[in-house]
Amino acid sequence: MDIKLDEISHSYGSVEVLRNISLTIQQGQIVCLVGPSGCGKSTLLRFIGGLERPTKGEVLQIGSPPKGSLNPLTYVFQHFALLPWRTVEGNIRLVLEGHKLSRGETDAIIRDVLGRTRLTDFAMALPKQLSGGMKQRVAIARALAVRPAVMLMDEPLSALDSQTRELLMDDLVDLWTRQPFTSVYVTHNLNEAVRLGHRIVVLSRRPGRVHKEMQIDMPLSQRRLGDPLLEAKQAELWELMRDEAMAADQELVNG
Repeated sequence: MDIKLDEISHSYGSVEVLRNISLTIQQGQIVCLVGPSGCGKSTLLRFIGGLERPTKGEVLQIGSPPKGSLNPLTYVFQHFALLPWRTVEGNIRLVLEGHKLSRGETDAIIRDVLGRTRLTDFAMALPKQLSGGMKQRVAIARALAVRPAVMLMDEPLSALDSQTRELLMDDLVDLWTRQPFTSVYVTHNLNEAVRLGHRIVVLSRRPGRVHKEMQIDMPLSQRRLGDPLLEAKQAELWELMRDEAMAADQELVNG
């Protein structure tokens, strides 16, 4: 299933946030959204997820979700949103409870996503017993459990330290390599964007418009920290964003 954004514009009262955004998210791709603070990245993600409607334009789902999909679209947030009184298994089971699945089908799905996220040995642990990285792994496992057509990821690694972030990026690459998924991934971190993105969409400062698109053809499994090509792509992204980011910061200072 592809997602098409057709001439999306949006205002909150007199504040124009987005202007004429047109994009197609192709099945099997990770598309990263980057841009200055306040440019509307997370707002755009909410439109894709159906949490809000834009002032103008529309979001279209083209084609069918994968076979067995329980939720065409699902979120992974910056904050893990785990229920503290439920175990790892219980938090994953929660998203399956509203669906007409047998106990055996539910258990099979949970075993599968625990295995794919390397959490099998922690199935009965409570969130308070887990590190930040492991909590985010649970959030990713929970998202995978509903077999989404598209995962909407809103700065999922930004609350983590740099070492844990590197490990989680490796986890995401491994997950995608074993079973490709589609994702729209919002981040401020340009290193994350070049490590994970098949396409990177750079938004301008508010009102956010598509300033530039970058495609990286290197397979995800070959991307490594310190790779010269990725460092060059990251530098290119920053050059594209530098003036826009400075202007956006000045606007925030001046109110």
